[in-house]
Amino acid sequence: MAVCARLCGVGPARGCRRRGAAREQRRGGAGDSEPDTDTDPEEAGGGAAAEDEEAAERIEGGRPAPHPAGAGPAGRAPLSLLELPPELLVQIFGSLPGTDLPSLARVCTTFRRILRTDTIWRRRCREEYGVCENLRKLEITGVSCQDVYAKLLHRYRHILGLWQPDIGPYGGLLNVVVDGLFIIGWMYLPPHDPHVDDPMRFKPLFRIHLMERKCATVECMYGHKGPHNGHIQIVKKDEFSTKCNQTDHHRMSGGRQEEFRTWLREEWGRTLEDIFHEHMQELILMKFIYTSQYDNCLTYRRIYLPPSSPDDLIKPGLFKGTYGSHGLEIVMLSFHGKKAKGTKITGDPNIPAGQQTVEIDLAHPLQLPDIENLRDFSELSRIVLEVQEQVRREEQEREHWQEEEDRSQQAASQPAAKPLEGEGAEGEETAAGAEGTTQDKAPASQPFVLPMGVISRNEDYPRTCRICFYGTGLIAGHGFTSPERTPGVFVLFDDDRFGFIWLELKSFSLYSRIKVSFQNAEAPSREAFDEMLKNIQSLAT
Repeated sequence: MAVCARLCGVGPARGCRRRGAAREQRRGGAGDSEPDTDTDPEEAGGGAAAEDEEAAERIEGGRPAPHPAGAGPAGRAPLSLLELPPELLVQIFGSLPGTDLPSLARVCTTFRRILRTDTIWRRRCREEYGVCENLRKLEITGVSCQDVYAKLLHRYRHILGLWQPDIGPYGGLLNVVVDGLFIIGWMYLPPHDPHVDDPMRFKPLFRIHLMERKCATVECMYGHKGPHNGHIQIVKKDEFSTKCNQTDHHRMSGGRQEEFRTWLREEWGRTLEDIFHEHMQELILMKFIYTSQYDNCLTYRRIYLPPSSPDDLIKPGLFKGTYGSHGLEIVMLSFHGKKAKGTKITGDPNIPAGQQTVEIDLAHPLQLPDIENLRDFSELSRIVLEVQEQVRREEQEREHWQEEEDRSQQAASQPAAKPLEGEGAEGEETAAGAEGTTQDKAPASQPFVLPMGVISRNEDYPRTCRICFYGTGLIAGHGFTSPERTPGVFVLFDDDRFGFIWLELKSFSLYSRIKVSFQNAEAPSREAFDEMLKNIQSLAT
């Protein structure tokens, strides 16, 4: 603040306001640099006099304003910001973050007056939130660009990004974005089963916009009767909730039967008569009954996209995958050293959202047999079970080595010598090097076919793959009872598709990348992402 004051000519160079208040009074007034203590962006340019409005209009229209009294002679370089033309100050202030402008407005009333210029706030709306609409049209409604920034964009900035709704085992994927002069919460839905390569579907759940200058309006978009009154509450960091105040808009004239038929067409793209599998009918009806309870109030928790590294097998991200009678579900693929994890963003009564559905051991690639032997399920099982036994022995050896190291540390008068740690790290590097060598030696593509007896919801899977790895898949009974990890095969087809063979279930899941550019979804750090994974898994458990 002292630096700003000095630049604008109210510091020691022109008489400090705080230390020279008596001198200012003797000169007969407080001048044009009265400090202000308001820090809200909404108030950064408010409170100016009528003559200030005229000056602001002159600035907005690009007409030069007279230099302040005391400016130096012509040709002399300005000694303070106040000696610069107002239109240049508009350009300077418009390049600053909107959150810094309230502090700038506290320097003096001249700065505060200039900050009432809509050009500044129009630029901040565009550069910080991507608002590209012609904001001049807002003048008709009496809403300024500063109102849009302060009462809509800045106020609700914390809910922008990706979120997982708390809908029991089913979860979901919500993307909150700035869409024109609205903030809209879009619920993303997988394509209809089993078309895993089709694009995602989405529908609005709520929207926020500025109806008048007073405050932003929240509207619920659920149902088929148009937007209606809603409410948003930011519960705590990385969590918020929505509530509908007019749930009668969600009901249909035909009652629950009509609502169920409409939901079924939207969710599955078919009627109940088209689904002949009795167990699948039960699962669909159960999901409708369960999710209908959450049509008036929902809580959302923030999720991040996984961070990427040049060493990753493929780019991490969100995928949609087939899960038998449960239909298509959304899975997040992330890499953690020599492991890759698939975490459910949407789930089902067996394996709920938040659980780790598959884990891939990147240190144990699999060499598949030739195409004829690959059709034999027993041959594939033999190969996978051999690797499973190898992994089990390696884990036992690591546990034994760890026990020996713990004993030596307890017996020693000093902490364990660092060379032991170096040996362990060197061993890890060697394993990682072996892994890289294996991947380098793997052919660019090799023929692939599912073994006889393995069930796939989508028969249109790729017939060539890059590489396969040993992995485990999580299976459980209804209600997530008796969960256990069973061996399987991770099959990498290309940069955007992979598969997983569940040996015990004799089932195959095909996954396809979700090709949507999500904004405000990057994790601030690897630690923050790992913490997010841990939190959603603990909630699911």
